[in-house]
Amino acid sequence: MNIYVGNLPYSMNDDELRASFSEFGAVQSASVVKDKFTGRSRGFGFVEMPDSAAGNQAIEAMNGRNLGGRPLVVNEARPRDERPMRNDRGPRH
Repeated sequence: MNIYVGNLPYSMNDDELRASFSEFGAVQSASVVKDKFTGRSRGFGFVEMPDSAAGNQAIEAMNGRNLGGRPLVVNEARPRDERPMRNDRGPRH
């Protein structure tokens, strides 16, 4: 199960994200998404858990949990083609 984790503290790294979710079961991978130019966190990441039951438990427990002064937004990640297109950027100059 692939889990989206949003509103992460910008200081959080992959290992800390993995540790936050490992209390619910095995974590196959955990990655904080970083800006490809600056290398700084973009404030969200993904956690992969092989057991769907543990993943659902983690979503229930972690969604809204305060981490580093920020309430997390946690839900099952959807494939790119299922997400609505963001068209709020305006024209490029």
